[in-house]
Amino acid sequence: MGYGIEGLNVYTGLAQIPVPELFAGRGLEHERLANLAMTHRSIGLPFEDPVTNAVNAAKPLVDALDPADREAVEVLITSTESGLDLSKSVASYVHEYLGLSRNCRVFEAKQACFRGDRRAQLATGYLASGASPGAKALVVATDVALVDARAGYAEPATGHGAAAVLLSDRPTVLELDLGAFGLYSYETLDSARPTPEFDIADVDRSLFAYLDCLTNSFADYRTRVEGADFLGTFDRLAMHTPFSGLVKAAHRKLMREAGASPAQAEEDFERRVRPSLAYPAQVGNLCSGSVYLALASLLATDPVDAALRIGLYSYGSGCSAEFFSGVAGPASAEAVRAMDIGGHLAGRRRLAFDEYTALLPENLRTLVPVENRTVDVDRYARYLPGDRTLLVHTRTKDYHRMYEWR
Repeated sequence: MGYGIEGLNVYTGLAQIPVPELFAGRGLEHERLANLAMTHRSIGLPFEDPVTNAVNAAKPLVDALDPADREAVEVLITSTESGLDLSKSVASYVHEYLGLSRNCRVFEAKQACFRGDRRAQLATGYLASGASPGAKALVVATDVALVDARAGYAEPATGHGAAAVLLSDRPTVLELDLGAFGLYSYETLDSARPTPEFDIADVDRSLFAYLDCLTNSFADYRTRVEGADFLGTFDRLAMHTPFSGLVKAAHRKLMREAGASPAQAEEDFERRVRPSLAYPAQVGNLCSGSVYLALASLLATDPVDAALRIGLYSYGSGCSAEFFSGVAGPASAEAVRAMDIGGHLAGRRRLAFDEYTALLPENLRTLVPVENRTVDVDRYARYLPGDRTLLVHTRTKDYHRMYEWR
């Protein structure tokens, strides 16, 4: 019996700004835009927070389950670096608004951008243990971007949203290769969020840590999987994507270490990696959901007409990384395409630079704990889609967040 991802969906907010416009508005060097390899950046709105992002990503997966299968979801894990409370987890809100069974483990995890993958791996291990036959687990990686001009070139690369992964013994989207993984971790301050309103990043340290962890996590994968070879084992690759240019550099590094020529590396990149970057190039870094945005992109945009072994790389600042793998096929692509993630991306409202900067002061308050607050959702009603209902944050009363369906 196989285990892995039964359902996968991504929510990336309701607004976007073209990255060239953001570069121009901030006076950033246009020459560096090509290395970023991004076209748009998803933008959160004042009524969107980690809870709304998570629920709006996961709800289509939960709604597709019959009552018995919904009751079988007995593990709910949110992974986020955008926590709302030093004690209470985002997961408790998500559990409530998804209407999941009360006979459910509910908790939250944090390890920068790595935590979504690690929680999915651990949850799959629990399901495969046989401790609760037929059980399902829901892992939702959800984050809010808190960047402005202070972030420099990290501002146009930072995305917004959530990825929801339903795990079970019906791995329609990706059957994980159980026991096939490689790990690498150490302490480094390449990025941090010291306050609810501000991210910091040592860009050079982060890039080198990402590349170092890729080499060493794959080396560990090879010690566990006999005969594993970067050139021949994987039909496709999907990686944590802070920005598409870094993924290309990482791929080139492993190809060089495997003895490939520059020409071979370029051909291989276009064939095995490029499809995974279509969605990240339109969103930016989805943080803990980044590797699953890349996987969704690969399955939705690449013609998948046979079984494919996919190598996946997850990285989180601080730092921790894992290289793992799984098998997908035509049914995988069909399941992901049914979520219409591409349609959602195309439907986001385009922001002009002055509209974007006007939103930032209110957006930066999104995670700040306050006793009482009202969010004027009607002010932003024009951003809400007319073809579906979404959860929005409307107010906070006595530190308790309130939400409504709009």
